Amino acid sequence: MDPHPPLSSEPAFAWGPTRLPPLPPVTWRGARLNLVLFALTAASVLSVFGLREGLLPGGDTYLFMNWTEGLQGLAGTFAILLAHEFGHWFAARHHGVDASLPYFLPLPVFSLVGTLGAFIRIRSPFPSRRALFDIGIAGPLAGFIVCLPVLALGCYEGRFVPNPEGPGGLQFGEPLLFQWMLAALRGPTPEGMTVIIGPFGLAAWFGLFLTALNLMPVGQLDGGHVTHALFPRHAQWISRAGIVLCLFLLYRRPTWLVWALLLLAFGRRSHPPTLDDREPPGRARAVVGALALVTFVLCFTPDTIIITWEQVLGGDPPL
Repeated sequence: MDPHPPLSSEPAFAWGPTRLPPLPPVTWRGARLNLVLFALTAASVLSVFGLREGLLPGGDTYLFMNWTEGLQGLAGTFAILLAHEFGHWFAARHHGVDASLPYFLPLPVFSLVGTLGAFIRIRSPFPSRRALFDIGIAGPLAGFIVCLPVLALGCYEGRFVPNPEGPGGLQFGEPLLFQWMLAALRGPTPEGMTVIIGPFGLAAWFGLFLTALNLMPVGQLDGGHVTHALFPRHAQWISRAGIVLCLFLLYRRPTWLVWALLLLAFGRRSHPPTLDDREPPGRARAVVGALALVTFVLCFTPDTIIITWEQVLGGDPPL
């Protein structure tokens, strides 16, 4: 018996029939954990963006809620995350792949935006490289598109202030798209000045970083799906090169430690094959893959949160 079904005559970018069983219905009862995590993450994001510290007349401090900034940060962050995850989910439904609703990850402490993001669980195999490509690319591209208006709002709300003297406060690396849109909407940054971003700006920065991170061609990340769909024979070597790049970035900035560990966790094993790895994805998907590479370049910055080794260890970086 031939282990591979005959090649499909489907056009380059059409979604063909799957060979998977019918999808189970989506029910509220089955989504209870998703809803609980959604609510907890919303509360976490709201508190991180909105909680402020005030000073009483006697010198004691107290916490109060800035609802305007909290709701702005919540709206910007969740718009990007929802677009990203439901981009995956709807693409999976189109291809008959069983996927869970998004699981959001609250992180109210040690977090800039109150969340680590979200993920969906794929509970059935990918029927083809075309399905793998579509499901992998749909999330980052959908999140990127929604990130654009959030970034525009962030540029308009930003304030130019003099550069701080010496280390102090958090500094963020600016992706190319952030630099270009800020210059287009606000003009060149004045000499000796820097921009202070507000809640929309921070949400957009997180969205751009999340898009770039997911598009890295490593293991089970979205970029790993896309790489395996386009280059199944070379995907494992490309994934290893991505991990090496991340380790180099860790040497440059210690704040890459969390992301380096994450990429190592996702990139240890090679990508599993689809049910029909012989079917090519087609030229149109190769063009979209090239656009995804451009998106990665626009969103990526080697300097995420700029903290020097001197601030962390009191010395030079290790040799």
